[in-house]
Amino acid sequence: MATVVVGYVAKPEGEAALERAVQEAELRGLKLVVVSSHRGGPDYDEKLAMEQDAALDDVRRRLDAKGVPYVVRQLVRGFDPADDLISIAEANAAELIVIGLRRRSPVGKLILGSNAQRILLDAHCPVLAVKAGD
Repeated sequence: MATVVVGYVAKPEGEAALERAVQEAELRGLKLVVVSSHRGGPDYDEKLAMEQDAALDDVRRRLDAKGVPYVVRQLVRGFDPADDLISIAEANAAELIVIGLRRRSPVGKLILGSNAQRILLDAHCPVLAVKAGD
């Protein structure tokens, strides 16, 4: 079954991506796959992991209330989030990937961001990049 895949982080850009991905899944009549990817290994932070678990529980409650068919995938494998998002999109026959972008400094605007750039360039399907509201 085709899906809409969204990269989720518990930040304004992640919330904007999730909101738009829900709209796209409803519009297309597709299942939503929510992907939360973290590096783990020596960068593992137990407090941050607990906060992320709580955020994903909240995401599940909101999606249950909307009645959108979904799957939440939380990954802590040491891969780049871009690798995880692209591989899950391919494995789930994604019609669309939705990612959130954050505002960047003038110097930061010279590059889009390594994960976002890789997803935009390497994904097998269209990618929708959304910004968080002000």
